[in-house]
Amino acid sequence: MTTVTSAVAGEDRSARWILLVSLALNLFFVGATGALLARHYVADGATAPIDRSVAARMERLAATLPPPDADILRSEYRANAPAVDAARDSYRQAQDEVRRTLRGDPFEAEAMRAALLKTRAARQGFDESLQDMIASAATKMSPAGRNQLANWPPSQRTANDTKR
Repeated sequence: MTTVTSAVAGEDRSARWILLVSLALNLFFVGATGALLARHYVADGATAPIDRSVAARMERLAATLPPPDADILRSEYRANAPAVDAARDSYRQAQDEVRRTLRGDPFEAEAMRAALLKTRAARQGFDESLQDMIASAATKMSPAGRNQLANWPPSQRTANDTKR
């Protein structure tokens, strides 16, 4: 009888191990599937697209400044918004011209080069109007505000980062 009992006990142990391994694998796969589903359905609805307008960018920049300096930047943007927006619109129109040229049939390389030249000039005009507005605001800011402005974007630089 001892031979039969030990054989039954041995089978019982391996069945338990198989059951535990199977349970662990099932829990792992259910958890992984749940995480993937949650990431797919929850994260897509939770992350809003980033507003890349000039006004939103100025607001994100102002949010990192001391309150009085943030008000200076906001008021300077409001005063210069028509010029900055006109320069941005000119840049967008130049980009649209590049797209139209690329879609042209037959393709004209010289027209493409001319459109790209206009795009570079429009981009430079947009950059200049935006940078002039920021420089004008910086002349009115406190040293602490200008220091925060120098650290923009905040995730990439720190106040002690002088090696760049």
